[in-house]
Amino acid sequence: MRLAALLALACAAWVHAQPPPVPPQRSPIEEAWELLAQGARGEALGLLRKIVQRDPRDADARLMLGSILAEDGEHDQAIAQLTEAVRLRPSAEAHNALGEAYAGQGDAGAARAQFEKAIAADSSLVPAYVSLALIHLEAGEFPLAASRLDRALAIMDDDEEAAFPHYLRAKVYTEANEIEKAAAELRKAVSLRPDFGEAWSDLGQARKTLFDEAGALAAFERSVQEDPENAVAQYRLGSEYLGQGKVKPAVRHLEAAFRLDPEDQSTLYNLQLALRQDGQTERAKLIKDKLAELLRARDREHQNAMVAVKLNNEGAAIEKTGDLKAALEKYRAAVALDPEHVGIRTNLAAALLRLGQWGPGIAELREALRRDPSNAALKQALEAALAQAPPGQRD
Repeated sequence: MRLAALLALACAAWVHAQPPPVPPQRSPIEEAWELLAQGARGEALGLLRKIVQRDPRDADARLMLGSILAEDGEHDQAIAQLTEAVRLRPSAEAHNALGEAYAGQGDAGAARAQFEKAIAADSSLVPAYVSLALIHLEAGEFPLAASRLDRALAIMDDDEEAAFPHYLRAKVYTEANEIEKAAAELRKAVSLRPDFGEAWSDLGQARKTLFDEAGALAAFERSVQEDPENAVAQYRLGSEYLGQGKVKPAVRHLEAAFRLDPEDQSTLYNLQLALRQDGQTERAKLIKDKLAELLRARDREHQNAMVAVKLNNEGAAIEKTGDLKAALEKYRAAVALDPEHVGIRTNLAAALLRLGQWGPGIAELREALRRDPSNAALKQALEAALAQAPPGQRD
């Protein structure tokens, strides 16, 4: 055998005689990420909880755990984990994650404060700018929303991720009645993300305002194609068909809108018109009757709200005379008529607490706070009540 062949055999024998390479050691956080990527969400959560239990100062584990909990809608648990992550390591990412958890809970004030801190820590953090813009839009602060979105778009690449900020920027332009600029932003959004159904729908509305009926119809059709379960898109397309005299497709899409949102007044009105034009008079009458009942129900709600305010004010006047029990009954009656009114429910809670009915009073405070989670005064009142309540009377 030649020397070269012998050397090759020897080298091969040496290679095969070596122990197998040791795989690189993964950290527990990396294992959690891998579980998450595999769709094993429960296992990832379990592992992260164990990491935090073993080392409560692990900011990375708390950040990841809190973020997953927020995505799952477990906002209270998420906020607890992310608050601690921020305390341990106040990074832009942690502040932003905590802001998202507060936003998911409906606490716009707390969310806003965290997003501001995130931007202060990292002025290039695009998600925080976009989240702040959403809060500004909800609050009607349109110039502030515009400035946040313009900053985000200046930082971002011209890719699919920029479609949503362009879509939001169009909403600001629409509020300012700058429809051509809004249409331009929406065209940009759908060019970057062609499957963006809501942007196509808004583009159709902008084109309709600009008297581009053909362009509006094309955009509305594309919107429904991309997002058929969107009630607004179906309504807009059906209404456009109706306006253009295309009755049968109008009925089809207005029926779809009705299925998705059976309480929408505009959908009911246009659907009964389309059905009548299509010769479906019995069906049209049924829809018209439903619309009439809906309007009556809303009128009853309005009347109930007015009576509730009257009862609440009577209760407040009686309370000043010292007859707390009589005031309590007024508040109860008012809440029964308008259960969503936070101020009236708070008065009921206060009266219960003053009468020593700690459990029911705390329960009413919790209900009020659930309806208005950003109300700092309610939070303080609930904390004070829990601190003062005798043991066993806090639930």
